[in-house]
Amino acid sequence: MLKLKSVDTAVFVPDQSDEAFALARTTHMCVGAHQDDQEFMAYHGIAACYGSKDLWFSGVTVTDGSGSSRTGLYANTSNAEMMEIRKREQNKAAFVGDYGIQIQLGYPSKAVKDAASLAVVDDLETIFRFAQPDVLYVHNPADKHDTHVAVFLRCLTALRRIPVKERPSTVYGCEIWRSLDWLVDDEKVALDAGARPNLAAALDGVFDSQIAGGKRYDLAVHGRRMANATFFESHAVDATDSLSWAMDLTPLVQDDSLDPLTYTLGYIERLREDVAGRLKRFGG
Repeated sequence: MLKLKSVDTAVFVPDQSDEAFALARTTHMCVGAHQDDQEFMAYHGIAACYGSKDLWFSGVTVTDGSGSSRTGLYANTSNAEMMEIRKREQNKAAFVGDYGIQIQLGYPSKAVKDAASLAVVDDLETIFRFAQPDVLYVHNPADKHDTHVAVFLRCLTALRRIPVKERPSTVYGCEIWRSLDWLVDDEKVALDAGARPNLAAALDGVFDSQIAGGKRYDLAVHGRRMANATFFESHAVDATDSLSWAMDLTPLVQDDSLDPLTYTLGYIERLREDVAGRLKRFGG
C-alpha cells in the first residue's frame, strides 16, 4: 500500500479489494477536513459512482475528529473515544455509499493549519499521484472554517507538485461552512444532488455522534440543497429539488501562476459589481 507519513492512517476498502488496486481505480475523489465532510459536499460524486462498474468514488479525510462538538449522549466522550467513534462512522458511510476506498489520515487540526509542516502535503501528493482522479471535490477557499481552508491550501500545494497531465481535469470547491449562494449566477457550478434521496439520507444519518451530539447536519444539508434548487431561478420551475453549489477551481490546479487569494477575491469583486450594477439600473 501507499507509504504515508501519518502513523495514524486508517484505510478501509468496502469490497475488500487490494488497497493499491482500490485507490488506482478512482475516478471521483473528495478530500475533506473532517469525517462527514465528503458526504455533505461531494454527494454529487458519490451518487454518480454508486452502483457503477466503471466509476469509483474515493474518500480522504485529513483530520482525526478530536475537536468535534458533543452533548447529550456524547457529552462525556473523551477526545480519544470520539476519534474512534468518528473513524467508525466514516467507514460506515463508505460501506453504505459503496466507496472504492476510504483513507483517514488522522492528523490533528493544528498540524494541517501549520503551513510549514509538510507531512500533510506529502501524504496528499502521494495519494493524488497514485489515484489520479478525473474529478476532485475539495473545500472552497472562501469557507469560514479555518481547518477547511487549510486543507484546501494543502491540497493545492500537493496538486501543483504533480505534472499537469496527471492532475484532475475537474476540481470543485464545495460549500459547507459558508454557502456559495453569493456567487454570481453564471459562476455557480450546479451539482445535482437529487439522485437517490434514500442514499443521501442514509449517508447523512450515519454520523450519529454529531447529530445526537448537538448538530443536526442531516437536516441542515438537506435544507440547504433544497433551498439552492428553489432559489436559483426566480422565473423558471425547478429542474431538480436538490442542488449543491461549487466554485470551479480547475484553473487554479491547471495553472500554477494563479494566486489562490487573488482568484478567490475575484469572485467577491464580481459579486460587488453585480450588486452595484443592479442598484444603479433601478435608481440606487
